[in-house]
Amino acid sequence: MSLRIHNATILTMDDAWTIRTGDVWIENGRIKAIGSMPSDAKPATIIDARGGLVVPGFIQTHIHLCQTLFRGAADDLPLLAWLRERVWPLEAAHDDRTLTAATRLAAAELSAGGTTSILTMETVHGTDAVLEALVATGMRATVGKCLMDMGDDAPARLKQPLAAALDESVALDQRWRDAADGRLRTALAPRFAISCSPALLEATAALSASAGLIVHTHASEQREEVAIVRARTGLDNMAYLASVGLATERLCAAHCVWVTEAEQALMAERSVKVLHCPGSNLKLGSGVAPVHEMRARGISVSLGADGAACNNTLDMFHEMRLAATLQAMRHGPGALPAREAVWMATREGARALGLADQVGSIEVGKRADVVVISTDGVHQRPAADPYATLVYSCRPSDVRATIIDGRVVYRDGKLTWGERESIVDAADQARASLRERAGV
Repeated sequence: MSLRIHNATILTMDDAWTIRTGDVWIENGRIKAIGSMPSDAKPATIIDARGGLVVPGFIQTHIHLCQTLFRGAADDLPLLAWLRERVWPLEAAHDDRTLTAATRLAAAELSAGGTTSILTMETVHGTDAVLEALVATGMRATVGKCLMDMGDDAPARLKQPLAAALDESVALDQRWRDAADGRLRTALAPRFAISCSPALLEATAALSASAGLIVHTHASEQREEVAIVRARTGLDNMAYLASVGLATERLCAAHCVWVTEAEQALMAERSVKVLHCPGSNLKLGSGVAPVHEMRARGISVSLGADGAACNNTLDMFHEMRLAATLQAMRHGPGALPAREAVWMATREGARALGLADQVGSIEVGKRADVVVISTDGVHQRPAADPYATLVYSCRPSDVRATIIDGRVVYRDGKLTWGERESIVDAADQARASLRERAGV
């Protein structure tokens, strides 16, 4: 299969920040040429970018696909009440049908908004249904079954004994590692320190080391959570995760809003990856993460929207803009320049997922995960700087085409893998039955 994206401004996001003009040639799922066409170019499907931007596909490193049906059902609550009163009861009520509907709805929104890769934490049960639903969407995804074995305030269905939880995680990895032509794989996903026993966290660390699996968790999102961990363990959150063996280069920690300087030094030393979710942090009143300080220490900080239950949108443009402007509020304009926000949305995402040699930039030989973005809207003109235009002016409706592994999954307002109306109808029906079962 060959695809030619014609007449574009190409933000390659390579190490030299190269900006090219011309074409991107894609063949057999990989980028074959950039700028001008090779002499042996074969006839191809052509997408005319009309002078717009072509960028690497966005990589969202903290998502909850299963929470997409909870949009608008858990608003205006602080984190722990949000979990106890709404999100945990809804997650416990999920079945395969509702998980499938949630996954397809999320994938439709993500595809239309230029996101091509995700790291997602699902609920405790039904993760096979999520992965099966992802196959047809073409999404590149690392999916974790949520691990929880304690918490008197959590529904019984969300608490699972250590051995059973890890056995299921191992079985998922065996079934899904490098599935769908390598686009799908699994991670280990302990929810957070206060819903996991020390034994579960230690066993997760050991399994991560032996199987080479990413660990995806939440850490230091809100002050109340941090206080609970300190009261139970005598340690700050990240120091506690280090004590159970989790603070390694495989740890992807969402939020990290309230990490101390000592914790940041530990994270830099251990190459812990931070998953920054500014939209979620603002809506839940969690605070503003010290992104400027963490990046200055060399810590990898990438971006994610979190779930639709705490953000109400899965929009990477929104997250890039918030990431840049919030650091400007903390440290002054330019603390996180627009092009660095784009770097976080692409290259740092690939680094966090261990896919830096495959995706995250437009370079010959890499997987063809790219997005075509129109810049001819009145809200974008004049488009003096392409990075600033992308971060401060663009929105999901400007996405003209989303391409994953050389396959067009979204183009000119239409998905290529499903009908919008049927996806939305199924989601509406699933939401109604889910909320009835959950009683919220």
